[in-house]
Amino acid sequence: MEEDAKGRFSRRQVLAASTALAAATTVAPGGARPAAAGAAPEIVGPGEVRVALRVNGQVRETLVEPRVTLLDALREKLDLTGTKKGCDHGECGACTVLVDGVRVKSCLTLAIMREGAEITTIEGLADGSRLHPMQVAFLERDAFQCGFCTPGQILSAVGLLKEGRPRSRDEIREGMSGNLCRCSAYPNIVDAVADVAEVPR
Repeated sequence: MEEDAKGRFSRRQVLAASTALAAATTVAPGGARPAAAGAAPEIVGPGEVRVALRVNGQVRETLVEPRVTLLDALREKLDLTGTKKGCDHGECGACTVLVDGVRVKSCLTLAIMREGAEITTIEGLADGSRLHPMQVAFLERDAFQCGFCTPGQILSAVGLLKEGRPRSRDEIREGMSGNLCRCSAYPNIVDAVADVAEVPR
């Protein structure tokens, strides 16, 4: 570095020298030193890990990075695309699945956190070719239009009934409020859930 007339260094020179020194002396985790100039950067991190997810009664093994959500693991790794990615922020409910019988927004939980749990997606709700009563009710009540939110709506409704049978349509509306329908098929959705829950008009 060049000194000025008074023997001082400029701020820019000090910062440049500090950055160069830090880069030269930094040791990566595990003792590895940074790659030489022009060399491919070394990837430092855990990488993919093997997880065994019990989905729809079957144990499915796959490799995922620890940061991968259950939603992305189901869709991208296990090819279970019935679970939809909507807002990806836990607000729309399109990604709802059942985990040990409890409704969970799969975009807000990590796949590695759900090892050992029983996960049910829309693909596993029916008993073979026999539809679940909630699926039948949604069909009979025409409780969908575009159908994008329907898997999450159905699984949320099944979870709602497992939590305790709603006693009124108001309780159904409250219990299903975490699932949005952009087509506004809400009256028919409430009717479908009420049929299965045996809630009178």
